[in-house]
Amino acid sequence: MPVFRFKRFEVSNDRSAMKVNTDGVLLGALMTVSSYDRRILDIGTGTGTVALMAAQRLFSRIGAGTDPGLSACGDPDGNDGRGSGVSVMAIDIDRPSAEEAAENFAASPWSACMSAVHCPLSGFERMLSPVNDGGFDLVFSNPPYFESSLKAPDARRRAARHADTLSYREIMSFSARWLSAHGRLSMILPADMWMEVRRYAVSWGLYPFRMVGVKTSPRRPCTRAVMEFARKGTAICLSGGGCPEKNEITAGPGYEPVGSVLTIMNEGTYSSEYRSLVSDFLFV
Repeated sequence: MPVFRFKRFEVSNDRSAMKVNTDGVLLGALMTVSSYDRRILDIGTGTGTVALMAAQRLFSRIGAGTDPGLSACGDPDGNDGRGSGVSVMAIDIDRPSAEEAAENFAASPWSACMSAVHCPLSGFERMLSPVNDGGFDLVFSNPPYFESSLKAPDARRRAARHADTLSYREIMSFSARWLSAHGRLSMILPADMWMEVRRYAVSWGLYPFRMVGVKTSPRRPCTRAVMEFARKGTAICLSGGGCPEKNEITAGPGYEPVGSVLTIMNEGTYSSEYRSLVSDFLFV
């Protein structure tokens, strides 16, 4: 069974339609994770890699150690008004992928807080209740984005790669309905889709607060971008915890998103910025 080994968890990489990949690792390492996040959703989880990276980052921030235990995953009614219970949920339309993600979650240090469900996004939304499921603090996805290119011959891989099964538009509209008041949406998409995605987000009342372009080498253009959105007036701390004012930004009209560029390779080896970014996860 193929296994991809991260520093603090392992990922079985055998049955999922979409294997461990650079886009997923970039999203997991770059997206904004706050110590106040309690309800987290991964849409189109595949092997569960990005959800596991989010769990590692979250529990590192809230000081729960490598094994959060049931107390960190239990009753979400906490003294700080934001809740102490953590729930990391993941869905995938492909049954073998969801099953493999569930097994990867069960083998991780954060197993008590993580779950994977086989269902489409529309089916998952029907399971939610505004009373019991008030909103998600963080929704993220490495969605399919090929809309008109030649499709892969394998049906499961085609579903994992092509937007006719799950588009960023569906993720955006779902997030507009189900993000908490302070919630965020993070996706990794082709960089040239930035303006299109930004316009669509605003039509749903979600505003960009951060965009990280990704290029493979210094001389190449950005090919991917991690794009992050929140509701109007949301204050986001890019450092994740108790926030110095210089690290806090606001989403909404009149506020330009923070932009930056990450270069993966430099002179034939991983760049120092990429090594620093993934140092908590990968042996690079």
